[in-house]
Amino acid sequence: MQEIILASTSERRFKLLEDMGITYKAVAPEAEEHVFDDPVKTVSLNALRKAEDVFSRYPNRLVLSADTIVYLDGKIIGKPQDREDAFNMLSLIQGRWHSVYTGVTLILPTNKVYENYCKTDVHMMALSKGEIEYYINTGEPMGKAGAYALQGIGGIFVSEIRGNYSNVIGLPTSMVRQMLKDIGFFTSFFN
Repeated sequence: MQEIILASTSERRFKLLEDMGITYKAVAPEAEEHVFDDPVKTVSLNALRKAEDVFSRYPNRLVLSADTIVYLDGKIIGKPQDREDAFNMLSLIQGRWHSVYTGVTLILPTNKVYENYCKTDVHMMALSKGEIEYYINTGEPMGKAGAYALQGIGGIFVSEIRGNYSNVIGLPTSMVRQMLKDIGFFTSFFN
């Protein structure tokens, strides 16, 4: 099975690919991320830009990229810039449902592009100011869309999920598996 070039520096995505048994080389994308009113457009275009940037450096390789955001009340919630931002994000989503969107792009060595996205609805329990401050003090919210990590300490605050669990972590593995299967990536792996 060939090695994938992963256009990401996300340790969460590294772990998810490893769990899938996929060999990869991580390359940091240098593409600027943009925010649009539409969450699907945002994650799709950002994932495409990341993939195109890395593909320009590895033109004969299979490149995989992803972009994840949290969406609530018609607004995109990205990664917190600082503690105050994390507090505001967690205060906004606590006690409510929000949606997590991830856009995924594959670019084949032939320049053919495959794109898809996944949406998962998540309910976070009501949190006190003290609970939010405790969680921020762990350091975990920083660098995470919506200021929480489902697979970490933040998981104790999530009461229900509707949809793909790994999508909330940053890579919808079942969808990625199907995309890779559709292009013949797993041909020798599962036969």
